[in-house]
Amino acid sequence: MGRGDGSGRRVSADDADDTGAGILHVDMDAFYASVEVLDDPSLRGKPVIVGGIEGRGVVSSATYEARRYGVRSAMPVGQAMRLCPAAVVVPPHFDRYLALSDQVMDLFHEITPLVEPLSIDEAFLDVRGARRLWGPPGQVARMLRARVRERTGLTCSVGAAATKHVAKIASTMSKPDGLLIIAAADTEAFLQPLSVRALWGVGPKAGDVLAGRGIRTVADLVQTPRPVLERVLGAAMADRLWHLARGRDARAVETERVEKSVGHEETFQTDIADAQVLRAELRHLADRVGARLRQSGWEAATVSLKLRFSDFTTLTRTQTLPEPTAVGQRLGAAAIDLFDQVDRPLPVRLIGVRAERLRPAGSAGTALWDDDEEWRQVETALDDAAARFGEGAVRRAAVLGPRRDVGGVTHHPPPRRRPAD
Repeated sequence: MGRGDGSGRRVSADDADDTGAGILHVDMDAFYASVEVLDDPSLRGKPVIVGGIEGRGVVSSATYEARRYGVRSAMPVGQAMRLCPAAVVVPPHFDRYLALSDQVMDLFHEITPLVEPLSIDEAFLDVRGARRLWGPPGQVARMLRARVRERTGLTCSVGAAATKHVAKIASTMSKPDGLLIIAAADTEAFLQPLSVRALWGVGPKAGDVLAGRGIRTVADLVQTPRPVLERVLGAAMADRLWHLARGRDARAVETERVEKSVGHEETFQTDIADAQVLRAELRHLADRVGARLRQSGWEAATVSLKLRFSDFTTLTRTQTLPEPTAVGQRLGAAAIDLFDQVDRPLPVRLIGVRAERLRPAGSAGTALWDDDEEWRQVETALDDAAARFGEGAVRRAAVLGPRRDVGGVTHHPPPRRRPAD
């Protein structure tokens, strides 16, 4: 969900120059909230918040009517309601979102095979090779937006540019329900007036550092000598921003994306101080991570632990495994080892396990003996049970007892990936 409320919307005229603007970034408008309005027309025109209704629910999406009051994604629903007391809060319906996402992604593939999904509601399309079939980029973008509306009843915003980076900036600026085209020759002129924070990789901290040195716009950054940027930001980030500020982005649209990590988190309705409960939760999360790794044919070389305390202080710790694995028992043991090494001055609000440095299963070779063989057989049986009876139908006993005191939680499923053709 974008941070804007639509008040600064920019769109292109029908006859806008689209020369060289063959990369499209398509972003559905307030996707979850728009789906809820689509399914319940009585919500149209009202400030609508999609999120957890009870306890510590957070905002998953909000209509633009709600955003104009300052409502943003990941904001606690209680805070959002204080900003917008008239808002209607509805629970998320992820199966419905996934079904519509599949429709939209299928539509994209009708136009070009070069589609790179970024999440459930956005994707890059390379339409440079589609000119003979569909026409120039601007025409393709207008046709795409019309098809999305016709087939789903939803709206999307599209940025068309010569690079992925500029196309994404343009789609954000055109929201909601807009099209902004940046011809290749106009790229630098388009970028220079923008805040330097619009560039990919410039977060709040880097933005503050640059602002402290008088670098507030992309034009300021372009005029800053490269050695100065390197001293301020480090060589790698300075190099990336030096190129992006000039409209240079060599990244191609990738039709197959390799996951770099797999993780699950849990936010408790009530802060938890009981170490036994937290360790059981880590085992449960590690089992879920292991199951996803096995489904995808990956093994992890490292495990990361995430803890957020009651005062919102957050820390992460990482451990390299002796051998890459997709066994939940091994992942959980590593996560618990990290947990036991952490000083915990306050109760825990959120806990997470993430598997990182992924590689294809078996690519590290086969050891002379396998210390995890018995657990691998157990978890294979759990996978079979999940396939037959549904996820969570059978769990190891170690995660059942202590977890009974854990409050209600809303889980957000990972974006569905389109299988390779």
